[in-house]
Amino acid sequence: MTHQKKAEQLLHQQYHCSQALFGAFAEDFGVDLKTAFKISTCFGGGMRQGSVCGCITASLMVLGMAMGFYDSQDKELEVYGNKKTTEFINRFTEKMSGKIKCRDILGKDISKPEEVVDIRKDGLIMQKCPHAISISIEILEEMLEGYLKDITETSINLEDIPHDDEMMLMLKNMRRLRRFRRNVNDLLFSARNPVGIIQFDVRKFKLVNDLYGEKFGDEVLYFIRRKLKEICSKEQYYINVRSDVFMVVMEYEKEEELVKFIQNLDVRINSFKNVKLQMSYGVYIVEDREMELRQMEDRASMARRAAKDSILTNILFYKEKFKERLYTRKFIEENMQAAINERQFMMYLQPKYSIAKNEIIGAEALVRWRHPERGMIYPDQFIPIIEENGFVKKVDYYIWAEACCFIKKCEASGVMPCPISVNVSRIHLKDNEYIEVLSDMIESNGISKTLLELEITETADDLQISRKALKLKEEGFTLLMDDFGSGYSSLNVLLETPFDVIKLDRKFMENMMVSNKGRLILEQVVLMASKLELGILAEGVETKEQVELLRSIGCDQVQGFYYAKPMPEGEFFELLKKQQAE
Repeated sequence: MTHQKKAEQLLHQQYHCSQALFGAFAEDFGVDLKTAFKISTCFGGGMRQGSVCGCITASLMVLGMAMGFYDSQDKELEVYGNKKTTEFINRFTEKMSGKIKCRDILGKDISKPEEVVDIRKDGLIMQKCPHAISISIEILEEMLEGYLKDITETSINLEDIPHDDEMMLMLKNMRRLRRFRRNVNDLLFSARNPVGIIQFDVRKFKLVNDLYGEKFGDEVLYFIRRKLKEICSKEQYYINVRSDVFMVVMEYEKEEELVKFIQNLDVRINSFKNVKLQMSYGVYIVEDREMELRQMEDRASMARRAAKDSILTNILFYKEKFKERLYTRKFIEENMQAAINERQFMMYLQPKYSIAKNEIIGAEALVRWRHPERGMIYPDQFIPIIEENGFVKKVDYYIWAEACCFIKKCEASGVMPCPISVNVSRIHLKDNEYIEVLSDMIESNGISKTLLELEITETADDLQISRKALKLKEEGFTLLMDDFGSGYSSLNVLLETPFDVIKLDRKFMENMMVSNKGRLILEQVVLMASKLELGILAEGVETKEQVELLRSIGCDQVQGFYYAKPMPEGEFFELLKKQQAE
């Protein structure tokens, strides 16, 4: 992802311009976003007073990280850094037509509460700040590229840069990207034949890193770059855009040539050290050569993402309908914070039933989004997007808080509460912050930890899950393994992780129902759970036949449309109240 896109994404998540801009460069310096936000917040004083624009503050921090001196006796470097500071401010001032103060850019004073209301109401930040951020990034990238050119022309060979020198590697990659775009623009101007843009990535590359280690993952990327160098001619330009995403731009006569090129490439890179690699290829045929190159790249990216979801082929050409997905994504990213602030996100509860007792024994908390203009936006539309950009963390916290409040409401109303299970997204497993958040929510609502159960989706990354799960068990939480039977290592995860309940995946259930062999496997899974003293719950139960089979093999806890669909918490409250009154 480019610095520009990173900054736009952070701005859409309601971070101010200083945080968004410095956060866009944070990874280049090996700084995590949380730390970057802390630093940029502390340095945003001028912006909060309506004076100097936060883009200037953040940009000077970026330049400081790249070019600043650390030896107080090195006056030459100090003078050099100060000159670069002055250069940035002068260039920014010129491009912004002299508007370098926050109040001048927004037309309102952010230090005055009454004007802050107008800023938010009129959406001035999203209208005005992107322009200042874009100008800052353009200047920074040019200055950093120039800095790299200065130092490499004197003493450093780019190919000799150590792999652990993150700053130098970042500058090196920026220079490569600029050279790539310059070559592609020249090709678009001079080519007599059609031009195709191919973008591809490694499917489930994160899984490769999880299973074999990040060092192996780096070797895979180097292997692909080497093969591209061997395959591509001088007129076929290639670049490693980011992580495992690559791009090739080439002239061709017939579309069959593009497909043949991709197939040849795929054969050469589909295996590394006996590890099978699967690629997803997206192709955009350039129609309007006046279009910005980044827009062309976006279209190739859309096709690549569609190819990842296809079960029929790993090569897809761009279609206009992919643009609708981009617009949907843009709408979701621009509105997700407002959905939190305005309580557009709603908690739905899907009951869990006991077959033998035919009564509610619990519920799973699910999220729905009711937008005031678009109406209901369903999880399959927004969950993948907020998982990718990290906003799922805030949505999880929102639903956890709603679940705790619901349990408290039941107790206050004299209704015996049942356990509510909430989902713990993968992103939470990177730190322990969520454990503190959960504990604070439970304590502030005065409810028992046994009433808030945690569902964790099974994954190949069993070691990480095991560590986090052990910590949660020490804190007294009940753990459910969600989607058992859908992943790579169900039994391994079960062996290593102290789950209390396993939830049989809906598709796993369906597959096991179609043959005698499948039913036998299902029966053995239930028996295994019993011997391991684990609870077992079947998801996606929709037919009487499924209920009777589960009853016969000893699986009593079920969840699915046969009993009840997910419903607003008010309906579930009345259902629970009615059941306890009978």
